[in-house]
Amino acid sequence: MSLFKVPWAALNDSSRWPHAAVTRGLRALSAGTGRYVQRECGVVLVCACHRRAFESAKSAGAVEEELKVHGHKRDADVLELFLCQKELTDVIDLSRFKKLKYLWLHHNKLHGIAFLTRNYCLTELYLNNNAIFEIAGLHNLRSLHILKLHHNELTNIDATVKELKGMLNLKILSLYQNPLCQYNLYRLYTIYQLPGVELLDRNEVTEKERRSMITIFNHEKAHILQSIAFGGKVDASWNPTSPFKHKQAHRVPSDFAFANNVDKTVFDDPEDAVFVRSMKRSVMTITSMNWDTVPTRDEKYLEEKGTEPAQMLTITLR
Repeated sequence: MSLFKVPWAALNDSSRWPHAAVTRGLRALSAGTGRYVQRECGVVLVCACHRRAFESAKSAGAVEEELKVHGHKRDADVLELFLCQKELTDVIDLSRFKKLKYLWLHHNKLHGIAFLTRNYCLTELYLNNNAIFEIAGLHNLRSLHILKLHHNELTNIDATVKELKGMLNLKILSLYQNPLCQYNLYRLYTIYQLPGVELLDRNEVTEKERRSMITIFNHEKAHILQSIAFGGKVDASWNPTSPFKHKQAHRVPSDFAFANNVDKTVFDDPEDAVFVRSMKRSVMTITSMNWDTVPTRDEKYLEEKGTEPAQMLTITLR
């Protein structure tokens, strides 16, 4: 039989959860199976199959203690809950708090957020410093203004951004110190998918970043902007569906030649080859007269600048 240990001294620590609430949870667990929940040598031994129920009882105790501290007698009166640093791995369903707006759950051991997907009034949610690996269901919380998810285990950037896309009120977002942040162009991709976010990972989203993400991810819009600004269009046909394709390029032998191609890099994905080619040719050159080299009428008369021809000034933009 698999057992896990819970220190009895920890259960008596009222700063974490009320002893009475956990005791009731243990009683419920031991009903009919008392031999699976027992106290030995200062620890409580709980059957592994009842571990989740025990964790729920622990979180129920933490919620009960929080309500007691703030003197809330009705669920409708609860606007905020402080459940941080409680060593919680699971939390009871919080949908009974219909008007809950502020929720602190940071510095716990949570793995998911299924317990709060129906708290539609939430405007600030602090889930940082946990072990969360997915946020499925979070898209229902469309009133969120602040969302802290840093220091977790989020790995799928597409799935994460998809959950946040419908949050039109989301202005402050933190995702740093997650595995997904290691992807190339992570920040620009997030800004592109969530244009309403103004502060990402504690840094303000700049206009330069917004212009860059348009150039990289919105090829059609960038094409139009270039046409308006410079009176001509740059032909670059790369239009990626995802910026996170990591294809390894192979070098062909030095004695291998084909046509007039001087670039001997072979790509597995044709889109990568198109991108490299477009980056090489997507160069705009602006040429104008360097008027500093053109002598004025007086200079011509005094022959101060001699008879040297005027020079052209060339500016190259990529």
